Amino acid sequence: MFARIVSLDLKPNTHKQFSELFEKQILPALRKQQGFKDEILLVDPGAPKVVAISLWDAKESADAYNSKAYPEAVKSLAAVLEGAPEVKTYQLAYSTFYKIAAGVAAHQSSITNPIPGVGG
Repeated sequence: MFARIVSLDLKPNTHKQFSELFEKQILPALRKQQGFKDEILLVDPGAPKVVAISLWDAKESADAYNSKAYPEAVKSLAAVLEGAPEVKTYQLAYSTFYKIAAGVAAHQSSITNPIPGVGG
């Protein structure tokens, strides 16, 4: 499972407009994407920072969304965004909600697998 973490800043006094756009445009578009599993939205009340975490079944699904639907999502939020969002993709290593254990995830990632002759 992979997570896309999008950090963005909202223009002043646009939290309500952002919430409406997110609920009516972004979430329905995400739900139509192959491999989409979940969305977590974090806000700092009274501050412009918003962090959106989308969970995907595979990196290929996250990458497909990033190249096809994500540019449209950013366009739909243009009126409320201050600057360009920052996007990073990570492999999910542990989750109590999705019952993914560190050991299981470690076997899926070349980053966490020991390399013969290098400490492993």
